[in-house]
Amino acid sequence: MSQLTHPPKKKLTTSAMIASIAAEGQPTKPAPFGHALNALAKERDDIVGLSADLSKYTDLHIFAKENPDKFFQMGMAEQLLMSAAAGMAREGFVPFATTYAVFASRRAYDFICMAIAEDNLNVKIVAALPGLTTGYGPSHQATDDIAIFRAMPNLMVIDPCDALEIEQAIPQIAAHKGPVYMRLLRGQVPLVLDKYNYEFKLGKAQVIKPGKDLLIISTGLLTMRALEAAEALAQEGIDVAVLHVPTIKPLDEDTILQEVAQGGRPVLTAENHSLVGGLGEAVGALLLKHGQHPHFDMIGLPDAFLDAGALPTLHDRYGISTEAVKDKIKAHLAK
Repeated sequence: MSQLTHPPKKKLTTSAMIASIAAEGQPTKPAPFGHALNALAKERDDIVGLSADLSKYTDLHIFAKENPDKFFQMGMAEQLLMSAAAGMAREGFVPFATTYAVFASRRAYDFICMAIAEDNLNVKIVAALPGLTTGYGPSHQATDDIAIFRAMPNLMVIDPCDALEIEQAIPQIAAHKGPVYMRLLRGQVPLVLDKYNYEFKLGKAQVIKPGKDLLIISTGLLTMRALEAAEALAQEGIDVAVLHVPTIKPLDEDTILQEVAQGGRPVLTAENHSLVGGLGEAVGALLLKHGQHPHFDMIGLPDAFLDAGALPTLHDRYGISTEAVKDKIKAHLAK
């Protein structure tokens, strides 16, 4: 039997721990959040930006440079960041409070709950490094933030896929009355959805790609992976549909139920988050509640503290690379 050979993989350096999630040659846009917030601030005088000493790493420095009188550096004090944002919201401003997702969800949870969510204040929390988008280990990997914030009353939860969606989401979440938590892809962010003529609609799930063989219900970074996998599998005659769910709370239940009801297709959910408490469990509970029982499984991160290392290696190891998603789709179809 002949032995399969694979071309040697490119040697990865330490910089791959914080590398862009874009594939080689993939179109990207720099700092879409910072530029979108700048554009919004030209239209609205009530927009302000706050950072907990991480403006450069959440792309808020773009806003700060053009709007120094509307930017507030709160230092390494996430509880103060959220409390100050709450106070500004009470005075009629629309504060965008930025930090890493691990700090917003784990360190500042009680302050977000008591100071912002309980009174339904108009604060927008924009959090970088969601899920497995950094190789710096559990201290920086927010693999549980959706689970944490899904349980908080009044709080909308958004997980954009790419640069286009971030740009389109910013003015819409600013217009929404109430608190919002948005996961942020920062730096050189992939541009994916433009070729599908996609337009973000707050609170709505949308079919990005139709398909008759299997339905993937995905959010955030994993919508990009699902689309890449679907395009590759089309060359093998496998027709995969992708339903993108950028608003995880409140969930667009009607669209999800309508899509699952069509054609008896197997269903996979896909997310850059722990399999505990995220999109997959939300969709699974919804389907059971309404008596829909498709052949169902979930793609996501394990219930574990993840390793440190190069992002491409970690994405392969934990099953959220394009190749891993392709393999999961084929395995699910084969069951």
